[in-house]
Amino acid sequence: MMRKLLQTLKSTTLIILFIIFINVVISTPPQDPIKCSSNNTNCTITNSNGMFPDRSICHVGKVTYPTNEEELISMVALATKNNIKMKVATIFSHSIPKLVCPNGQNGLLISTKNLNKILKIDEKEKTIVVESGVTLREIISEAAKVGLALPYTPYWWGLTIGGIMGTGAHGSSLFGKGSAIHDYVLELRIVSPSCPKDGYVKVRILNESNRYHFDAAKVSLGVLGVISQVTLKLEPLFKRSITYFTKDDSDLGDELISFGRKHEFADVTWYPSQHKVIYRIDDRVSINTSGDGLYDFIPFRSTLSAELIALRTSEELLEATGNGNAKCINAKLITTTLSHLGYGLTNNVVFYGYPVIGFSNRMQSSGTCLDSLNDGLITSCPWDPRIKGQFFHQTAFSIPLKVVKNFIQDVQNLVLMEPNALCGLELNNGILMRYVTYSSEYLGKTEDAVDFDITYYRSNDPFHPRLFEDIVEEIEQIGLFKYKGLPHWGKNRNLGFVGAIKKYPNAEKFLKVKDEYDSRGLFSSEWTDEVLGVKEGVTILKDGCALEGLCICSQDSHCAPNYGYFCRPGRIYKEARVCAKKETTNVEL
Repeated sequence: MMRKLLQTLKSTTLIILFIIFINVVISTPPQDPIKCSSNNTNCTITNSNGMFPDRSICHVGKVTYPTNEEELISMVALATKNNIKMKVATIFSHSIPKLVCPNGQNGLLISTKNLNKILKIDEKEKTIVVESGVTLREIISEAAKVGLALPYTPYWWGLTIGGIMGTGAHGSSLFGKGSAIHDYVLELRIVSPSCPKDGYVKVRILNESNRYHFDAAKVSLGVLGVISQVTLKLEPLFKRSITYFTKDDSDLGDELISFGRKHEFADVTWYPSQHKVIYRIDDRVSINTSGDGLYDFIPFRSTLSAELIALRTSEELLEATGNGNAKCINAKLITTTLSHLGYGLTNNVVFYGYPVIGFSNRMQSSGTCLDSLNDGLITSCPWDPRIKGQFFHQTAFSIPLKVVKNFIQDVQNLVLMEPNALCGLELNNGILMRYVTYSSEYLGKTEDAVDFDITYYRSNDPFHPRLFEDIVEEIEQIGLFKYKGLPHWGKNRNLGFVGAIKKYPNAEKFLKVKDEYDSRGLFSSEWTDEVLGVKEGVTILKDGCALEGLCICSQDSHCAPNYGYFCRPGRIYKEARVCAKKETTNVEL
């Protein structure tokens, strides 16, 4: 067994090196998340991973594809008249939770796939008007053609503007209004149900003149209706200078706060088991500064499908044999190689050193695995569910700056107790920390904070525990409950939303607007009602539920006792309840 493991590890090492160095342009686009039996009826929808957190199948009675606002209005009116539940879906359906799932097989799905037009760019006023299905990539590209920029964006350009606003997606910055795109929205049009005298539909134009509704609609979880158009504020195109700087994590708690205030687009990547931190020094520079840099983040590139399968098979073997040390070896290889390659940055065609300087539209967002030149599955996005590649959980929460040092110290203490525990995270490029600021939106950030994005292994078997299951679960509960972290609306497992709505002081204002816009709850679902606190039940209690984050364990059966994992208190946060392997349950710092 050991010889076989070593052989697998050796071959996997070579595969990882090949994957990182490869730069393939031939790829297949992500699959359509919507599948129908015939004539856009009897359909299902999933997320980009091909699996919701609870592994349920979302059935939909019918899907419609409006091509303009007039068609959209007609569709919403007809569904309202017939009291049909509705949800909005985007072209790639990137939200991990079940935000797109209407109740029951009679529900209607409204896809914004064909609401994808740039309607107007005003160079003088520095604004752009787009339909809600336009992707971030298209906004960045079209604005740049006329010398304009949307300065702060998420890093993945496959998101649509409607999806971004539904979940409050953001980049990283403490400067200006911060990194959330919804804070740069000047106006939006939203189509919602209404009464018979209005023809069962109402189109509202929202801006600063009706702030009460505007602050509800800019982060809405899709429960107010369908956003049809968005007007964004732009600024003149500029250049950025990026340098990645590596140091140990001994002073991360102190450095994290000051670093974000020094650099406009700063972010931080942490490899806790390696005690290593990657600081991204990212600032504006003069437009005349030499450089034509490009940021094409390596994990967002197309990769040979066969090699993604080999990587997944290798990690499954390491999980099955409990070989955390081998995971650490692979993680160090990956992170070291990414560092040598500048994390996907190139100066002029190739990477030859820092700083990398280029125009903002080429440096802020990427995702070339969306490019398509063939119909096969030779290469794909690493998480494409059509291949046996990456399959993962994601946890993301924002912790206020005033307590972020304490959270960092808690994680470091856990690593001292289990040095190899977080190597699995490092295989997925560690813990990404981005800066976010206070927003006036009712479901936006309540204060300046650091957003922690954590990606980690998910078993194909929902009843099979992960290696060091308890450590990641404790980190998740420390962030969400000890430090009252706000969940990212478009990520997280079910437990991420436990009690979440109580963390938002203006939640009642949001619910009041929701009731005004959609009094029958036609754009709501059982899931959104649970997340918003309208109903109980965001957690699902059943055997093995804690393994998938569907619940916080309260009894052993919620874990995996047949594999030796039992429900126990956390190691340093005793209020936590985690699935711990028997021989580690009594270890304390």
